Amino acid sequence: MKIEKITENKIKIILKQEDFKNKSINMRNMFFTTSEYQNLFLEILNIAKKEVDFDTDGHKLLIETFFQEDDIFVFMITKYLDNTNAQKNKPRKYLTVKKKTPFANSSYNICEFNTFDDFCEFCNYINKNNNINIKYLFKTSILYFYNNTYYLVIEGINVNNNFINSFFSSLLEFSSFTTLTKNFKYKLEEHGKIIMKNNAINNGIKYFSK
Repeated sequence: MKIEKITENKIKIILKQEDFKNKSINMRNMFFTTSEYQNLFLEILNIAKKEVDFDTDGHKLLIETFFQEDDIFVFMITKYLDNTNAQKNKPRKYLTVKKKTPFANSSYNICEFNTFDDFCEFCNYINKNNNINIKYLFKTSILYFYNNTYYLVIEGINVNNNFINSFFSSLLEFSSFTTLTKNFKYKLEEHGKIIMKNNAINNGIKYFSK
């Protein structure tokens, strides 16, 4: 198990099936709906608290999950302060677990960035990551600004590319995948402001990578 602290309110946890060799755990059923999985999740949160100082007491949690490979399970945990019950030692409140498999059978994807800086940080990360080559990974990437949110539309995704899992795993560290339909993409085209056209990721790397 590997725990990475992305921000003060967000961590990334990478689990392998071998991490559960002494437990009767099937990672593909890891949606924390039974007491066994709930206890495992609480155990992982306690480890995260000790190792990376990620304290979730008194917070609501958003859990985003997906498989990076057949035997590697990745989930992101974002904590939000529950203003109505903000005291320490209050029970944690869980939001719905969202299973993320955005690239499994899709030729396009839409991602949300809270800020333009988040997009720039992603481009900088991709540029410095020698294990990811975005050449031939997708045809176009366009960055829109709409309703105070930045949307990255990636089209022509080569789902058979060797770097596809690593690319989207990295993207998830800086953005959130949406479940929006193509109709929303058309809305972006009609009402959104284009920030970077055609080669947003490449241009982001070119102009904003440190």
